[in-house]
Amino acid sequence: MSDNIVPLEGETQKKRVCYFFDSDVGGFHYGPGHPMKPTRIRMCHSLVMNYGLYKKMEIFRAKPATKREMTQFHSDEYVDFLSRITPSNMNSYIKEQHKYNVGDDCPVFDGLFDYCSISAGGSMEGAARLSRDKCDIAINWAGGLHHAKKSEASGFCYVNDIVLGILELLRYHTRVLYIDIDVHHGDGVEEAFYTTDRVMTVSFHKYGEYFPGTGELRDTGIGKGKYYSLNFPLRDGISDENYKFVFEPIIRQVMESYDPSAIVLQCGTDSLSGDKLGCLNLSMRGHANCVKFVKSFNKPLLLLGGGGYTMRNVSRAWAYETGLAAGVELGPEIPVNEYYEYFGPDYELDVKSSNTEDMNTPEYLERVKNIVMDNLRRLGGPPSVQMSDIPKTPIDDAMDDMNQDEDLIPPDTRRHRRLLDERVQADGELSDSDNEGEGGRRDHASHKDRGSESRSRSSETEGGGMRRFGIGGGILSSGAASSTHGAGPSGHTTLVPQTVKAPLAMDVDDTPSATDGGVTPVGGGVTDGNDKSMDVTDEHPPAGSGS
Repeated sequence: MSDNIVPLEGETQKKRVCYFFDSDVGGFHYGPGHPMKPTRIRMCHSLVMNYGLYKKMEIFRAKPATKREMTQFHSDEYVDFLSRITPSNMNSYIKEQHKYNVGDDCPVFDGLFDYCSISAGGSMEGAARLSRDKCDIAINWAGGLHHAKKSEASGFCYVNDIVLGILELLRYHTRVLYIDIDVHHGDGVEEAFYTTDRVMTVSFHKYGEYFPGTGELRDTGIGKGKYYSLNFPLRDGISDENYKFVFEPIIRQVMESYDPSAIVLQCGTDSLSGDKLGCLNLSMRGHANCVKFVKSFNKPLLLLGGGGYTMRNVSRAWAYETGLAAGVELGPEIPVNEYYEYFGPDYELDVKSSNTEDMNTPEYLERVKNIVMDNLRRLGGPPSVQMSDIPKTPIDDAMDDMNQDEDLIPPDTRRHRRLLDERVQADGELSDSDNEGEGGRRDHASHKDRGSESRSRSSETEGGGMRRFGIGGGILSSGAASSTHGAGPSGHTTLVPQTVKAPLAMDVDDTPSATDGGVTPVGGGVTDGNDKSMDVTDEHPPAGSGS
């Protein structure tokens, strides 16, 4: 084993890990000055490959989600709008942009729908592989966009890949637990499942004069969903120790009281110390402890990305957590990679806490924890769910085809690895903001044209009425919360019935570009949605922003 990775202590059972990455995802650009930089996914993937983690897991390129798949949660009209609008025709859709909250925070950019399709496709296919026992842990760092609503973009999020992934899990699992450690409240996911007991949502987030303004302690669900939405509002500057003090006992009690058969963990890294839009003070290891703790319950686990706006720290944390999922701990010295200079001056895989004051007093944390625990005790045990026959979906058919292809290959035959996901150029999104600190590059260069063609599988939609709800306030336009009401607005509909009867198929400045050179890792494979193998070559603005 490489000197730069060591087995985790106490790891008694090796996990089968499926990791989803699409090289196109880093080529999207929200616009000049926008804090959401998709290149962070490429930076993370470069660390993952150069640490040699491809030897510890399977790497897949998921098929992009289709319009029809997106409409399992989103309205037909909203999805159709996302598929049609472009920077060149956006002036013809002024009314629709206002209606669907597309604007400054959620801008129109080249390839918008393709970007959404890649994000959603990875989460849906990860959920499908978990449900079919193809893996124990599925990872999609391009997912975790938890603010998107049924008919509304919000908080840099357009399509809620998390809801789509959970709907896929619910086809096979009676109860799904959703945990959110992003600095912002996971309002879009909570809202989607606010009236059902088949999904429990647990969110630890900054609350107060902060986007999105939801996630109050008293917001616990309605109807059959009463007490199945849990919120832990945090104050600024929480430390690793205090986060662990509330996170572990609450999640342990959730596991005992709810007994989920699958878990989705949104790993937003804007809760890390030093994030451009965050206000918490977690170190990389404090953040990763949440992943390690949730993994210890040995349930099917879907790990997703989310917020995170200091890119070198985002990639550090997610690479480290990928290693934890695969049963290894990454060494402190960052290996040489095409983004190496951005990790200076120390070139270490670490994000340390700062000396920021922790405003979360022991008395406050204990009081809130006791209220949350009391709500959990009101559940009275896991709800029972009548499961019915599960109709097939396009993802099922694709995975059946994949299994047939595998069956035709003799067991003693080496599989041919098809070159599909080579190292890619970063499309000029790697500048730090002026106040980000050392290690950044300030010389700006023009962007390269992305030039990748759409790979969407389908343009079909289904008829149906549109329903619009959610919060329309902007993230970047104001440091204060855009709404004061709680989650779960009136008129909410339950997404999942007690009995499954229908198919539920399943963040930017002009900067210099990195080169596409570098050492090609040997022995690691990436597979596409059909499971055919291929080689892989490889500052703080005002508070109240982020995904």
